[in-house]
Amino acid sequence: MNLKFRKMIVLSLCLASLTGFASIASAGYTLNPEVKDATPALKQAAQIGVRRYMNHQYMGQANKDAIMVMSFGTTFKDSREKTIDATVAAIQAAHPNVKVVKAFTSHIIVDRIKAKEGLTIPTPEQAMAQLKAEGYNRVAITSLDLFPGMEYAYDTAVFDLYKKDFKKMTCGVPIMYWMGQEDQRDDVAEFAKAVSTQFKKPGKSEAVLLMAHGTPHPSNAYYSVLQNRLDAAKLGNVFVYTVEGWPHLSDVIPQLKAKGVKTVTLMPIMMVAGDHANNDMAGAEKDSHKSQLEAAGFKVNTYLHGLGENAAVRNMFVERANEAWDTLEANQAQHHGKK
Repeated sequence: MNLKFRKMIVLSLCLASLTGFASIASAGYTLNPEVKDATPALKQAAQIGVRRYMNHQYMGQANKDAIMVMSFGTTFKDSREKTIDATVAAIQAAHPNVKVVKAFTSHIIVDRIKAKEGLTIPTPEQAMAQLKAEGYNRVAITSLDLFPGMEYAYDTAVFDLYKKDFKKMTCGVPIMYWMGQEDQRDDVAEFAKAVSTQFKKPGKSEAVLLMAHGTPHPSNAYYSVLQNRLDAAKLGNVFVYTVEGWPHLSDVIPQLKAKGVKTVTLMPIMMVAGDHANNDMAGAEKDSHKSQLEAAGFKVNTYLHGLGENAAVRNMFVERANEAWDTLEANQAQHHGKK
């Protein structure tokens, strides 16, 4: 973790302890001190950064700690082992004395893995219930999300629904959260740098197309910020496009032609190289991205590896888990029923 940012987390936690105001999220936003009687709705709206909740009624209990890693999941076993499982293992290695569990937010994928492999991977709700049944009372939630979109909304919903069942709970942030605003770090620039370790700078007639998922959630705007950071890093012809959001591949093709690009490398920026990467991006069907680009006259290469295989990206996920854990460990003077 960036040393400056870690100090900011500690300072934020100390201020919360001194003031008795604990509804702010770690290293995020602090309400103006002129606000004397913040309502629950206002406190919740001010939750930016790592979220936390402490129950005073359980303070007499001895700590029994766990970290829950939430991911959408995938039925592609080989990619899952190289990406999700490898990242969970890295988080476990960073916290050898803490129970680390993974949970998949896609209930469909959970069911398919059970039917195909006989492997039971819990949903977040099932994992929470199991941790409670086993006597764990402090839980740090961390996710393998790229930015705070629909999947992260699921993470925070789980946090809100289960926080009162435990002595203390925290919920970390995705690897792209801060953009350098209000003296915060620039996660998007860091991510762009991490992804750039996967490819050589393309030549004048070459381009790298980073295929993202896309979302109807307003957080789709993160892709524009990512494109800005890629351009600022002077990486050459590197473009972001999405499967289910904006920009579309059709938005990028005219830019490729305008720049005289002849050869394109398609590369997913998703945690795993699953269905979207193997079929939508690199499939043999005429509507795959590879086929569309070939039909437009480009030579196309494909890179079928998930972000979880990238050590630099994986390290960012470990850092986010560390932030959630640091907040769980921090001592705060909090009142029953308040975050």
